Amino acid sequence: MIPVPGFEGRRIAVFGLGRSGLTAARALKAGGGLPVLWDDSVSSRMQAQAEGFAVEDLTVADWSGFAALVLSPGAPLTHPKPHWTVEKAKAAGVEVLGDIELFARAIAALPEGERPRVVAITGTNGKSTTTALIGWVLKQAGLTVHVGGNIGIGVLALPAPTKDAVFVIEVSSYQLDLTTRFAPDVAILTNISPDHLDRHGGMEGYVAAKARIFAHADLALVGVDEAWGRGVAATISGAHTVSTTGTPADIRATDGRLITETDGEVDLTAARSLLGRHNAQNAAFAYAAARAVGVD
Repeated sequence: MIPVPGFEGRRIAVFGLGRSGLTAARALKAGGGLPVLWDDSVSSRMQAQAEGFAVEDLTVADWSGFAALVLSPGAPLTHPKPHWTVEKAKAAGVEVLGDIELFARAIAALPEGERPRVVAITGTNGKSTTTALIGWVLKQAGLTVHVGGNIGIGVLALPAPTKDAVFVIEVSSYQLDLTTRFAPDVAILTNISPDHLDRHGGMEGYVAAKARIFAHADLALVGVDEAWGRGVAATISGAHTVSTTGTPADIRATDGRLITETDGEVDLTAARSLLGRHNAQNAAFAYAAARAVGVD
């Protein structure tokens, strides 16, 4: 588990007691915070009480006493309309966070020389495969790697960070909407096509949510096979681009090869599972991410 500091002795409202909500509550408690939990489901509330958490009806709670609201990614932040907890939080001047933001703050609270490296991946399609492949490649290189987030293990349930570790985190648009300080060392956008438009108020809102992954990232890797990805890349100074369709890019995947601007040509034909357009894109991102964290 990753304890979340910064809320010592303060009450934090946690709404939504699925995997991410309960994990966030545990991490906040481990960091000295006082999480107050609620869910529409009676069974979820009973489970939280069985774990010893304070369960309080947030519909009638005094929101002025909360330091933050930790919102389940399944509850809408803005569209089709803000969840009632969001409205109460904003009326009381309470910030609204998610589990990825709590992870970011836990990492930022560490001394600079003790922080792990973070590779974050988002995209409409392929992000889970890309995340898993990057984790596998880095493990094969002998690194200590923790894979989770929107895939597999919730991010705050991963092992406590160490300076030699690399966290490979899949993040959804819902999770990114709830971030303000998330600062991965490497941020990846695999691709963008219309999805979840009801939750983001349309395509522009969806693209903006995905692009939040780059807000504080050290290195941006952007898939530019689609026009939306090219649009995002154009807004990021120093973005490194990846293409599988012949679009000009820093890394082009074609015919079982990666053609890179810095390292020349990389042959993938021996790795038969990486052949094909989508697998080649995964390989391109894995290659670039591995190079970025120091794998030769």
